[in-house]
Parts: sequence; C-alpha cells; structure tokens
Amino acid sequence: MEVQGKAKEIGETQTFGSNGFRKRELVITTEEQYPQSILIEFVQDKCDLLNSFQVGQGVKVSINLRGREWVNPQGETKYFNSIQGWRIEGVESEQVQQFQPTTDLKEQDHDDLPF
Repeated sequence: MEVQGKAKEIGETQTFGSNGFRKRELVITTEEQYPQSILIEFVQDKCDLLNSFQVGQGVKVSINLRGREWVNPQGETKYFNSIQGWRIEGVESEQVQQFQPTTDLKEQDHDDLPF
C-alpha cells in the first residue's frame, strides 16, 4: 500500500530497551478534499530513510498495516494497529487546476435549461 502527502512532522530516532530497538515517526498530511494527518512509524534500519527529507516536502510512502492483540491483567483482550513505512520517495505536489470563468460569452449565447 502507498500513501501520499506532505511531510508535516519528522521525529527524531528513539531507542528503546537493552536490545537497541529503534523507531522514528513521520506525520504526513494527505492532499485530498478532507486532508488527513497520518502517523507512520519507521523501525530499525528504516529510520535512516527519513534523513534526507524535510518538513513540507511532498512524499510517497510505501506502508504495511500492522495489528497486534494484547490481553491486559484483567483478562480483557485489546487490539492495536500501527502503520509502518518501509520505503519513502519525494514527489512534486500536483498542481490543482483552478476553475477559470470564461470571459468571451456573448449576449445571444444561452443554455437550454428550463429554469
């Protein structure tokens, strides 16, 4: 799967535990009618992929959806989802063509609409 938008935030690499697990977060804002801010995690050696990108840059990210099950101490089962990036590339923002009203209408031009 892929998601495309502008880089809104690029986090620093975080290291967890004695095993050196690394994670870095990227937030992108999609460019659609209702823009969405989406958090994407890059883990381990994929953290370094973000080094050459800047906030505000257009990006296309290849992602995997991850899900996991967890049983809390009370015996309740909970489910968690995450989005993990594994490839990222820069893209140019597509120019959205604005509607331009015509200026060469003549008085005798009319439409056939009944209202």
